[in-house]
Amino acid sequence: MGFIQMMQELPRERLIIALTGVGAMKLAINLTLDYVKGREAFGKPIWKFQNTRFKMAECYADYLAASTMCDAAVDAMLEGKLTVPQASLIKYWVTQKQCDVIDECVQLFGGYGYMTEYPIARLYADARVQKIYGGTNEIMKELASRFM
Repeated sequence: MGFIQMMQELPRERLIIALTGVGAMKLAINLTLDYVKGREAFGKPIWKFQNTRFKMAECYADYLAASTMCDAAVDAMLEGKLTVPQASLIKYWVTQKQCDVIDECVQLFGGYGYMTEYPIARLYADARVQKIYGGTNEIMKELASRFM
């Protein structure tokens, strides 16, 4: 019965991974906003450059979408309605967006973003494994497609 019980908990595990991704995105955005508002290039904070503001807006939009998706999934789980395909797609999509957002944030940090003294570098390293454990993102898409 242990294997069956484990299989029944996979949607919850995948949702927890997605929720971790949402938290990491929010932290990365906050760290990056602080950095770009204080770091200067060409005599002004890099926040003043339109590209920086556009990139941060894109990151925040991804965060909001992921957060909203996870909120709905938590509600479904609490109601006993979170399905394997839903949890699989949410885990895939959120962890992919987590990697995308944190990659953009690292880029805005420039060379400092790759130095382990900065928390953004740790977030970057930690994000990559999110697409692997709990089932690789390729497996998540395969599972979800079987129910389409």
